[in-house]
Amino acid sequence: MAKDASFDIVSDFDKQELTNALDQVKRELTTRFDLKGSNSDISLIEDKEILITTNDEMKLKNIFDILQSKLVKRNLSLKILDPQKIEHALGGNVKQQIKLKKGLSTELAKKITGFIKDTKLKVQASIQGDSVRVTGKSKDDLQAVIKTIREKEDLIDAPLQFTNYR
Repeated sequence: MAKDASFDIVSDFDKQELTNALDQVKRELTTRFDLKGSNSDISLIEDKEILITTNDEMKLKNIFDILQSKLVKRNLSLKILDPQKIEHALGGNVKQQIKLKKGLSTELAKKITGFIKDTKLKVQASIQGDSVRVTGKSKDDLQAVIKTIREKEDLIDAPLQFTNYR
């Protein structure tokens, strides 16, 4: 085997699935009896954050729960959500920004490369922007790395995908 095999570890989400989930939440806001006529709204701002506005905190928590259930049904990880604190808005309303996590931060990439080095396999992990590239001679070693990262996924606060497997 002349060439090394490789794959990338990235953190991303499907924007179309997120848009579809938000559309489902908006539809449910107009039909649910406890939220009907509450002047509630949920919107996606520049693919970077979700903004929820409503009358009171209890309704806000209900909308957030609906959002989470719709994301799970569309196979989106809840780890992409980074809810900020609840703020008071105009007219006695409350709002909450939910930032969307995308890409690996430098510290998270270093943590992942640390996990890979701890396996003692003959692979190299390099940080490339907001992803980690893992290369090695043996595809079995690469699959062992994927298995190790999946086992430690609860220690990582971002959804991970394994792409460009060659």
